[in-house]
Amino acid sequence: MDKVRLREVIEDDLPILFEYQRDPEAVLMSALNARDWDAFTTHFAKILIDETVVIRTVLFNGEVAGTVTSFDREGVREVGYLIGKAYWGRGVATAALREFLRLTSVRPLRAIVAKHNPASVRVLEKNGFAITGYRTAPPDDRWAEEVEEVLMRLEGP
Repeated sequence: MDKVRLREVIEDDLPILFEYQRDPEAVLMSALNARDWDAFTTHFAKILIDETVVIRTVLFNGEVAGTVTSFDREGVREVGYLIGKAYWGRGVATAALREFLRLTSVRPLRAIVAKHNPASVRVLEKNGFAITGYRTAPPDDRWAEEVEEVLMRLEGP
């Protein structure tokens, strides 16, 4: 049986996670720019020492499948995840987020998803998030073009 579990991020995860965030389809679906190795490792080093960030490696049958994290942005607690393309469509993101939500009791939680990524919207809805609105995000350091976003929120446990 397929099994999803979470654990602390270790250094050996970084090359795998780096490749996942560089995948052209992942870049398209997330609407986030890929980072080069130096920027990626600098970003991860910052995340791993920030006590306000909760991040876990997602394992699927013992293999690194991605990450799930929560962090503060604009004064609101937000959740996000990155799953390698080989694991898409297998329920990994849904199960990983479910497990992650058991680890953190902070509510409400916000999620922001590119509107052209309905699979990610479904992952969040299956975990109790509701759509609260839509917005257009202008280009910035995270993406090169304007992005239509779905705003989602989880209120309860």
